[in-house]
Amino acid sequence: MKKWFLRFVILIFALVLVIVSISLYNLRDRHPNYSIDLNIKALKSPQVISAGFAKMPITPTIIDTWNDANNDFTYNKDDGDTFNDVNNNGKFDAFWIAGMSNKKPAQGVHDDVWSRVMVIDDGHVRIALISLDAIGFLHDEVVDIRNMIPKELGIDYTLISSTHTHESNDLIGIWGGSIFKSGVDPETMQYVKTQTVKAITGAVNSLKPAHLIFAEDLSGEDAKYIKDTRKPIVKATGIHLMHVVDADDGSTLGSLINWSNHPETLWSENLLISSDFPHYIREALEKGVYNDGELVQEGLGGVCVYFTGVIGGLMAPHPSISIPDPFKDTVYAKPTFAKAKAIGDQIAILSLNALKTKGDTILKTNISLRAKTINLPLKNNTFIFASSIGLIRRGLPELFKTRSEVGAIRIGPAMFLSIPGEIYPEIVFGGIEAPKGRDFDIQPLEIPPIQEIIKDKYKFYLGLSNDEIGYIIPKSEWDVELPYLYHDKGDTYGEENSLGPDTAPILYKELVEVIKDLDK
Repeated sequence: MKKWFLRFVILIFALVLVIVSISLYNLRDRHPNYSIDLNIKALKSPQVISAGFAKMPITPTIIDTWNDANNDFTYNKDDGDTFNDVNNNGKFDAFWIAGMSNKKPAQGVHDDVWSRVMVIDDGHVRIALISLDAIGFLHDEVVDIRNMIPKELGIDYTLISSTHTHESNDLIGIWGGSIFKSGVDPETMQYVKTQTVKAITGAVNSLKPAHLIFAEDLSGEDAKYIKDTRKPIVKATGIHLMHVVDADDGSTLGSLINWSNHPETLWSENLLISSDFPHYIREALEKGVYNDGELVQEGLGGVCVYFTGVIGGLMAPHPSISIPDPFKDTVYAKPTFAKAKAIGDQIAILSLNALKTKGDTILKTNISLRAKTINLPLKNNTFIFASSIGLIRRGLPELFKTRSEVGAIRIGPAMFLSIPGEIYPEIVFGGIEAPKGRDFDIQPLEIPPIQEIIKDKYKFYLGLSNDEIGYIIPKSEWDVELPYLYHDKGDTYGEENSLGPDTAPILYKELVEVIKDLDK
């Protein structure tokens, strides 16, 4: 009896040791001692700017398809769902669509997803601005790409943002075939990184003297295509643009657009890889706006890079709102690609009109940069568990702290703020509340709003930059316990996808610091 008990204890101890070892391995710091602290001041005299653009597809190759027995858009063997083993290897080679839920294997590709790059250089500093068509891209993966960039390219700083499309393949891990299995395909992840480095290289090789044209649409017309799904109702409106032309002949090298809305028009019933409405915005800005194959408005040419902005809260083209077609007497209510195109065309038209009538052309200017590594407390038990079992590749440099990054870039009259997640619009534009039912008996901490701190004429808010830490929620609006906010009957959405209640005040302080550092 004693021998049996001793063996049982040893077995349990060994099992615990294995589990702890696996957890510690998964939670390891993948980039030990990695840190940046860049403070590059602008040259005193304006310089001729050089700019280059490039794009590379990061679209997965769909091999196996599947048969949805009950048409619930979810792969479940118990429902009778089966897969078509196209390559005859005996297993389902699935690419899991990230966004609404797990167990959604892609059936094909509607439009390519991309790594799009703008490199800008004033002879003193060279910066690569990259946008990936992805649900998100974690900081460890960003550092991997930075380490892959050839030194001879002379890149001083690389910013990698995600469009946050809910129609592309999982690059984070939590949308796989089960809640315990990562949705990230390692070969595809490496492909994304390699293609991004190729795009950076292409942008550097295409550098040319350039003029910059800044414009914006602050009319509020874009509010029609956004629903704020959580109180307080503060919509992140405004379209921010930079058109880059060849200094010699005026031809377009590329363009950059920054808008705040979740690319999730297709909602939960789409099984095709897509970049959602950013696809149609970019196509229209590059090639023109078309109505049934007929050109309605000329495009700019070049390569368009789309950056998602302030989308917490939640800014979304929710199925409850209808989108009017810009040319027909048609309104799109149901989640379809026609609805996504209508959004894209509407935003493209507003953008092209803004560039025609309200632009500031910059012939010479200079660039300054402030970027720094930060550590944020990780208080979300689900995130900790997911990281410990390898579902999410988020290493911890300190116990229950995760590494991330903030930054601010000034290019002439414009500020580009690097925000590592989905920030709530009231933190940026104002309107934070301390409603009844909040978990913390405090008044708003993240004040004044960020837009009042930025003194530059043009403001670009680059969300999900160099990380995806989830929602950045004002602490005075944090709510996970009864009673619910505003004493509503139901709970709020957001907290389950946030690092924790201290994220917003810490991040706000760090963002304000990098903004003010540029002014010193």
